[in-house]
Amino acid sequence: MSKKTVYVGMSADLVHPGHMNVIKKASEYGNVIVGLLTDKAIASYKRLPYMTFEQRKDVIENIKGVFQVVTQDTLDYRVNLEEIKPDFVVHGDDWKEGVQSKTRDQVISCLAQWGGELVEVAYTDGISSSQLNKALKEVGTTPDLRRGRLRRLIDSKSVVRILESHNALSGLIVETTKNTLGLEFDGMWSSSLTDSTSKGKPDIETVDVTARINTINEIFEVTSKPMIYDADTGGIPEHFAFTVRTLERTGVSAVIIEDKTGLKKNSLFGNEVAQTQDSIENFCHKIRLGKKAQITEDFMVIARIESLILEKGMEDALLRAEAYVKAGSDGVMIHSRQKSPNEILEFCKRFREGYPSTPIVVVPTSFNQITAEALGQAGVNLVIYANHMLRAAYPGMKAVAESILENDRTLEAEDGLLSIKEILNLIPGTK
Repeated sequence: MSKKTVYVGMSADLVHPGHMNVIKKASEYGNVIVGLLTDKAIASYKRLPYMTFEQRKDVIENIKGVFQVVTQDTLDYRVNLEEIKPDFVVHGDDWKEGVQSKTRDQVISCLAQWGGELVEVAYTDGISSSQLNKALKEVGTTPDLRRGRLRRLIDSKSVVRILESHNALSGLIVETTKNTLGLEFDGMWSSSLTDSTSKGKPDIETVDVTARINTINEIFEVTSKPMIYDADTGGIPEHFAFTVRTLERTGVSAVIIEDKTGLKKNSLFGNEVAQTQDSIENFCHKIRLGKKAQITEDFMVIARIESLILEKGMEDALLRAEAYVKAGSDGVMIHSRQKSPNEILEFCKRFREGYPSTPIVVVPTSFNQITAEALGQAGVNLVIYANHMLRAAYPGMKAVAESILENDRTLEAEDGLLSIKEILNLIPGTK
């Protein structure tokens, strides 16, 4: 009599005794087929796994009791179950509530079609995935792991959310902030504007990135998420090639350079500033030199298109986008200072007709009424909130300073302040 078939769905990012108990129990019922969730499936309901799918598959295939590993592309088990028609599905009993409870109900209904049975294994005491994740973050990450994470996020998530970070404390906020559904930011943005402003200096472009790299290293010491670097125009092509090598070695995931030339001013100031666009040929040359300089396949060079800001029109923006991608750019960032997102949405629609998978980046500072989810549905891959952390910090600090002087004491300012304990809770190693 042939052995029965047992299906076990797993993420298996941080393999612990709880996983081993489930597999051991499942093997008592027959041949164990593990449905290993893809990065995209996992990222749809929680953070991107630390290990790649291939790495996780290699681990599970080498666990005693596993007969076969198959790909599970979604949280929904039913596609795999209807193809395999297992006699049993084995799962831990911790999915009766929360985001996976619906999946559990679907599994039970699906198994009923051929008389299959759900077997639930008791939760393993003393094992907490959240504690393991916390411990892993405290250990830290390497430049290689951090740098490669952005491409995985783009491949796995419907939209990647990036928040500006200008020092280590703001980086810790990006690292730890979650909403009630568990949604968190995916990475950090190193803005030339906020970096210089936080130092009390004007946003004047310079080819010397050493000072900014020092800040990035401070952020990287206490965080694990990927970073995108704002390099302004990138400087002259030869200097940009050096910048790419420096950023790549540091562990930065991507650099964004703009095709604008002239006096360095923020794009939102408009056309009253003497600004023009670099020629397509010159900018493509810079992209090619940057791509040639990089060593790893993980690092990304992204071209920022200023056509809409400089009122050159949609056709110019699309023409440049095509040229930059052909020159080797790993993505395009389209910028706008209109309060309506309509021209951004039009660009996305038309660009996607020719380039269905090339990453699109937007910074919705002006058109801030549209959600990241809606931008993702329109074809945007990365949404960068480019200066909000610094803008939030300044009015708070100014109000406290004014209150202390006005009242000659700190009592009145306390209601708007975090306690020292709350601040220290952000800092690793202070508890």
